[in-house]
Amino acid sequence: MKKTILSSPLEPHFTSPEPSAPNGSLRVLFARPVIPPSRFALAGGSAWDRLYTALNRALAALLILLLSPLLAWIAWRIARVDGRPVTFAHYRVGQRGQMFRCFKFRSMVRDADAVLAELLRADPMARAEWERDHKLRNDPRITPIGQLLRRTSLDELPQLFNVLRGDMHFVGPRPVTLVELGRYGADKRHYLSVKPGLTGLWQVSGRNNTSYQRRVHFDRTYVESRNPLVDGWLMLRTVKVLITREGAS
Repeated sequence: MKKTILSSPLEPHFTSPEPSAPNGSLRVLFARPVIPPSRFALAGGSAWDRLYTALNRALAALLILLLSPLLAWIAWRIARVDGRPVTFAHYRVGQRGQMFRCFKFRSMVRDADAVLAELLRADPMARAEWERDHKLRNDPRITPIGQLLRRTSLDELPQLFNVLRGDMHFVGPRPVTLVELGRYGADKRHYLSVKPGLTGLWQVSGRNNTSYQRRVHFDRTYVESRNPLVDGWLMLRTVKVLITREGAS
């Protein structure tokens, strides 16, 4: 069932218009919680997990307030270089198959879909890379300011609003599209049992230097052993990855 999106009084005025919900979103099955083996771990959908979500939302609200000058500056730079909208919202699959709008600062040109379609039509190697990884290492759609935002991961700062709304946690599997979810196979149950995250085991384990199959493996491993201590360690690891740019494209 598609999740109803409510506006937040803290949501920035520079968000992009809401896109249409993806076709077939109702075909996503609800997932049963995966119970990790450790008694200290968090089972997706449990009472402790709901409390953990509340703590994530409180921390997101604090960070939004602290980072509001940086958010406003980035929005101004994007608008000055390539116009509006300054954010991009794409539907992703969340916990129990609920679809939500995942926010990012716009790092691509405004006619990105047309540019991608022409590239995939004319370049067989790019088309093979896109079909394999669902991304391109040399992506002509990315703007100069977008390159900077992606290298520093600042393009993902608007996802703090997704954490505030309860769509995501700070740590969890990387949010995927409905099409990508099909690549998880039997491990789809693990992905759907928890909230996606801003960072996670895949992001600190090579990221773009790993295959999609390894990414699915990392997501399953995280879900089977998730607990606040693991999440704390992964957040510390994320700081190191951002500084050293490990696995950055």
